[in-house]
This record gives sequence, structure tokens and C-alpha cells, in this order.
Amino acid sequence: MPRQLLPSAGQLLARLDPKEVRRHVPDVPAVPVAVTGHSTVGPVVAPLTAELARHGLLLEAAVAPYGAYLQDLMRPARADEPRLTLCLLDAHAVFDEVTVPWRVPDVEAAARTRLALLAGAVRAHQEAGRGLLVLNTVPLHRHLTHQLVDLRSRARLGAVWRNFNAGLLDLAEEHPGVVVVDLDPLTAEGVPAYEPRTAQYARARLSEPLLAAYAREAAHVVRARLGRTRKVLVLDLDGTLWGGVLGEAGPDGVELGAGLRGEAFQEFQRTVRQLGSQGVLLAVSSKNDDALVRETLTGHPGMVLREDAFVRVNANWKAKHDNLRDIADRLGLGLDSFVFVDDSLFECGLVADRLPEVAVVRVDAEPALHAPALLADGWFDLFELTEADVERAGRYRTEALRQEFREDTGSYQEYLDGLGIEVTLRPPDDSELARVSQLTLRTNQFHLATERLQTAQVAEWAERPGHHVIAVRARDRFGDHGLVGALFLRRDHDTLRVDNFVLSCRVFSRGIEDACLAAVLAFARDTGAAAVTGRYLPSPRNTAFAAFYADHGFAVTGTDPDDPDAVFFRHDLTALTPAPAHLRLDAAFGPFDGDRA
Repeated sequence: MPRQLLPSAGQLLARLDPKEVRRHVPDVPAVPVAVTGHSTVGPVVAPLTAELARHGLLLEAAVAPYGAYLQDLMRPARADEPRLTLCLLDAHAVFDEVTVPWRVPDVEAAARTRLALLAGAVRAHQEAGRGLLVLNTVPLHRHLTHQLVDLRSRARLGAVWRNFNAGLLDLAEEHPGVVVVDLDPLTAEGVPAYEPRTAQYARARLSEPLLAAYAREAAHVVRARLGRTRKVLVLDLDGTLWGGVLGEAGPDGVELGAGLRGEAFQEFQRTVRQLGSQGVLLAVSSKNDDALVRETLTGHPGMVLREDAFVRVNANWKAKHDNLRDIADRLGLGLDSFVFVDDSLFECGLVADRLPEVAVVRVDAEPALHAPALLADGWFDLFELTEADVERAGRYRTEALRQEFREDTGSYQEYLDGLGIEVTLRPPDDSELARVSQLTLRTNQFHLATERLQTAQVAEWAERPGHHVIAVRARDRFGDHGLVGALFLRRDHDTLRVDNFVLSCRVFSRGIEDACLAAVLAFARDTGAAAVTGRYLPSPRNTAFAAFYADHGFAVTGTDPDDPDAVFFRHDLTALTPAPAHLRLDAAFGPFDGDRA
């Protein structure tokens, strides 16, 4: 949908009753969000509704009373409240505490006091276990700075304000369950932060355009929280990574590096390379001659993205949607983790039609606008960059070696026997909690209960009596897969419960999941448990593993009144199947320090 139509679309969608929408479209995921703030915050609901709808999500907003944000953040948790809170801050959070006439030291004292109150409220919110909290930095409006007539005081006020915003940003460092949306980049792009009439008469102290831009950023946070972060960036070449048509101009004739347009294409490549350095997998789908493409990627002096920057280069004359399917198959990833960038309206339309799960970004003939178009929707946004992210591209390149080995073996069992797989099960150390969290946030297929946990929630689970988080690590003859899975276990009297089991799609169907479950069953038996139960919570993406527990000797026991959507399975430990013989298993769960939480 064109951006200019989003405000009116949001206004219409926000009037609908979410319950009615879900009744007619039951598959659309609902996102309950609590909205609070210092001033009037209701106007953010319409643009947030529209932005979430763009990503196939339905907003269920609960808007707090005017100005009640501190009390709202500090109150105790409620059983049925949203697990995501947006707290909108504006300049009056500070200036309402300043009396006229005022000087810079008065604002500095008020800012210091307000920041301390906010820090306490944030701490209370997080300690109460109320989920993710989204704050924002606060624009300093000209109508405030220019009430000071001397330039030296204005400069000092700017410094004071930047310190206040730095304190807000630091709250995200102190609390893993806090995200701070920085509004400075939005206002720097020309988004007006303030509209005097609505600010005065409606107490809406962030402008509608700024709220719309904020809503887009907040929607990216929601998408990341739901595990919808994209992993693969597939790029066209002619007109996208360089100017001109390679087949006509030849490797030396494409626009890249030299001239204004060539420099713009080169700058876009720098942007792509920066994304790739943080774990985004880069690939090519281009209707071109393969040898010419590789010659250009390897030898062109202006090329920032060399051939080894890509995990897959599909340069041929096949349809681009078929090439995307091929890349997905070779990487072992779902197409809903893909972003496709092309300058052709036809190709973009065809991919969008044939592969609706792929995010399509069309760039136009102006290369200086390529990077803004790619970055506009935050497709690759994460809560935290981990070591596994940085190493991802190298691991997927190693995967190509495994595929070559697979093609050279006679049977799949022979392939597994030759891999030399080693699986290690251990509790994660503190540095690995973020990676475990990320697995719960981003894995959708082998994710048996589909519970999204922030780093702090993973740590809290591990610290509870009778609970364990077990990290799954794997390696083979071709290299180290790293931390690829996690088990969430708890002891309930004489039963060991597997509340969740998540495993990266990179290591499916190699016996690792079987080895993990065999280790859990053996651990339960050796520690005196009478049974192990497994919990499966259906989602649109994990249905292929609905029978995982049943396939491993568990019997269906039904549902639980406290968890009616889940299906429960039970293993009585009378007959245990060992881990697959083709791999080596090293499991050390550690003692459970309590019987039941």
C-alpha cells in the first residue's frame, strides 16, 4: 500500500472491533499492546494498526488514561494484561515540572528528577515480569529552545537535553526487556515533531507525522518479538547492484564506482555489505550469464560485494521466483525469511504473486534511493546481535560443502554416518543466554511450544528451583554449527516436563532432535522420575512436528485446563530408545535444585 494511504487506512482499521475481525479472519495473529504516556497517546493507535496490518498482524490496543504512565508502569502485573507496553514520552514530561521564569539549571534539575522517576518505574515494570517495554527519546522543540534569548544558554540546554535522552537510551542497556526507539533519526529526515494547535488543545505533544513514523518503528519491534525477522537478502544485479545491463555493456561497462551514479551504486553495495557483516545472508538472483556475473563480482575494481560475500549466486535465465525457491532449498530456510530487491516492476510483481511470503522491495532508477528503500521496513531488526549472527554466513557456506558431500554419498544414512556429528547438551553460560532467547524469537518450524522469550526471561527460567534451560550445540567434520537449540525443562514432583523444545532449521533431520530427546528421557530415569511429559502448542509454522513426541514413544494425554490450546504427551520411561548411532552425544544437565517451582 502506498505510504500516503496508510493514515486513512489506519483510521478505518482502528474502528473495527478486533474480536469481529478475528471471527471473520481467525488465522490473523492478534497482538495485544498496552499504550501509555505522559500526554495524549490515543492518536498512535491508528498508524500502529495500519503498520501491523501491513505485516499481517491485528492490533488489540489498551490505552491508559491521560498522564498516568508512571503509576501504570509501577503497578503490579495482571494475569490478562498485554506483554508489550508502549510508553510515549514528550518534552512536557520535563517541562511540566519547570516554573516560569526558568533557566537552564532549572530544566537540568527537572530532567534529572524525571529520569530518576522513569528509571524506578522501568525497574518496577521489569521486576514485575510484565514483558517488553518500549520507550522513546524525546525531541526538544524550537519553541522551547527559543524562549531563551542568549545563544550560550540555548547551547547549554541542548547539552542538558542530550544527556537526558542518553539516560533514556541507557535504560535499554540496563534492562534486556526494554527497547528505546530513538526519534532523532526520524526528525533528522524532516519529520515534524510538534504541531502547536494539537499540542495545546488536545495535549497531543508528538505530531501526527512523528507518531506515524514512530508506529513504523514500533511495528518492527513487534515483528522482531514475534520471531518474524528476515534472514536472507536476495539481490538482482542489473539496475540494482550496478547500473546498466551486464550482457550488453560487459564487465567493464557497468556503472559502478566511477561517476555520480556509479558512486551511488557503490554506496548501496556498502549498505548491503554492512548488513551482511551482521549475519544477514546475501544471495543473488539475476537473469544473466553466470560466467560474466562471476567475472564482474571478482574483477571489477569498483565492486564492494565480491563473490565470497554471497552464500549463493543464481545467475541464469530461470524465473526469479524459481531461483528464490532454489536458494531457500539449498539454505534450508523458509521463504518467509527472505527479502528480494529488484528494480524491475515486472519481476517484483511476479515474485510477490508467486511467493507472497517473500518481502519484496522495489528500487527505482535512482540508485541514491536504493539504500533508504531497503532499510525503510527494518526487515532484519534484532533485539541483540549475537556471535552466532556474525558467524552465520560462514556456517551457511560450510553447508554447501555438506551438500556436495551428500551428493557424493549413496544413501542418506551413509551421509549421516560420514558427517561425524557431535551433539553437546549443557546449561548455557551467561554469554549464551541472548542466543537462546534469539532461538525462541526467530525459530518457527521446530519450535514445539512457540514461546518467545527475551534474554531476561530465559535467565529467570534457568534460575527458578526445579527448572533447567539446556543449550544444544552441534558440530561435524565440516565445522561447528554452534548453539543450535534449547530445551526448557522443569521438575513437577515425579514428572520431568519438557515445556518447550526449539531447534534451528539448519540442523533438521540429522538425528540431533532424536538425540536430545533420548538424553532427556535418560536423565529423567537416572534422577528418579516416573515419567516425562512433552508439550506441543500448535502454530501455523510448526505443524510438521505435531507428531514429534508421538513418533518417539509418547502417548497423547490430552489438554490442560491451564493451557487449553496445547496438546500434552507422556512417556512412562519403561522402554527408552538410545540416541542415533551415527552421532556422538555428550549430555550433562546438572542437578535440579528443587522439586517444583
